[in-house]
Amino acid sequence: MIVYDLTCSGGHAFEGWFDSGAEFDRQKAAGLVSCPVCDGVDVKRLPAAKVRVAKAQAPAPCASLTTRDAIAGIAPELLAKLREVVRNTEDVGERFPEEARKIHYDEAPARSIRGKASREEAEALTEEGIDFSQLPPILTRDSH
Repeated sequence: MIVYDLTCSGGHAFEGWFDSGAEFDRQKAAGLVSCPVCDGVDVKRLPAAKVRVAKAQAPAPCASLTTRDAIAGIAPELLAKLREVVRNTEDVGERFPEEARKIHYDEAPARSIRGKASREEAEALTEEGIDFSQLPPILTRDSH
């Protein structure tokens, strides 16, 4: 296994584990290498020092989180807790702008919701003074 230091166009640094340099190139060309924080696929290898590690010393893979998650720069325990918080919200899907407005204008009970909004819908919500945050893909992606 080869560990590459990678970065995306958004400036997020992370690691990727590959069988070979050719395998990294193949996966990158196929759009399979993406940033674990923003899901951006404009990924570049960073220069790294060459270090030899005997196979017996290689770290064991984490059973509960994927390598992609463990290298996002977030402690695995914190990532698990943040995902738990997200799972405890109501997924209203495409109805997010409508439901957010109902909650904001006291037409529906206050509750934590998540869903999808287009850029235009998000801008309209912001103009109305409705507070919301975009969730990074690393929190909404299944960890198992």
